[in-house]
Amino acid sequence: MNGALIEARGLSKIFRSRGLFRRGRAVQAVRHVDVRLEKGEAVGVVGESGSGKSTLGRLMLGLLPATEGEVRFEGRPLDQISRAEWRRLRRRMQIVFQDPYGSLDPRRRVGAQIADGLGIHQVVPAAEQERRVGELLVLVGLDPLHARRFPHEFSGGQRQRIGIARALATGPDFLVADEPVSSLDVSIQAQILQLLGELRRNLGLALLFISHDLPVVRHLCDRVVVMYLGRVMEEGPADRIFATPAHPYTRALNSATPRLDPARRVKRILLPGDPPSPSDPPSGCVFRTRCAHAIEACAGAVPELRPFGEQRRVACIRAEEFA
Repeated sequence: MNGALIEARGLSKIFRSRGLFRRGRAVQAVRHVDVRLEKGEAVGVVGESGSGKSTLGRLMLGLLPATEGEVRFEGRPLDQISRAEWRRLRRRMQIVFQDPYGSLDPRRRVGAQIADGLGIHQVVPAAEQERRVGELLVLVGLDPLHARRFPHEFSGGQRQRIGIARALATGPDFLVADEPVSSLDVSIQAQILQLLGELRRNLGLALLFISHDLPVVRHLCDRVVVMYLGRVMEEGPADRIFATPAHPYTRALNSATPRLDPARRVKRILLPGDPPSPSDPPSGCVFRTRCAHAIEACAGAVPELRPFGEQRRVACIRAEEFA
């Protein structure tokens, strides 16, 4: 394995709310997470709403300060980088947002919005920006003439392509895609996923793909990280995660995956209730209150993320029983 382009070590984030007449509550959004990406690798982060996926992505981009742990880019801790170095590094780390319309300014032409990064980071001279914007639009499957239009003149899928073009303008090495297809029709989702896969391979991008839907990451990502209530439940190669999920939570998510082959279909596992509040998590294993296999020992200590077979880790004291 080569050296990581970017990695999180023991990363935690606690948000503290402030009450007017009483002490605010602490919400542990991310708890002791380790994630690493090599150049050209795609890692999917999957989990229900409130699992800490988006917070993890913003921590790795340096958009949020970590409460504990650190993020290293090419071996250097981000919290030790000077402002001048951050400015140079920022162009190498970009994000594609969930809402393709809300992330674009409706009053400005899309070409000008794509060109913002070119000018701020001095990627190309001002005289060449129009040409470069046209190249970026072609790269994401649009017409260069679309640069003259406003966001409302495009479909949702086209607007997401514009958002991707804007993120690629600075020539990033690391791209976070935060639920980039959740608001799109299924047919359009497939097109955007195919585009991201092609761009990742052709440009050598390290891609952190965030989704609440395990099937969405199946054909796009090399590895999968499954999160629940801020903790990693299971992580490993995507093919193994889908073929033989080890954690009960992963198995529940995987059971929702459509399968055309009747022989490979599995019974749908429906989880009872909603995830607990991040401000008041259960003791021990945070998933135990919704787990059909929980035993008394699950309420004791928080299960460690332990090696499970080849290149996989699972945080479940009963994982071996399900192998």
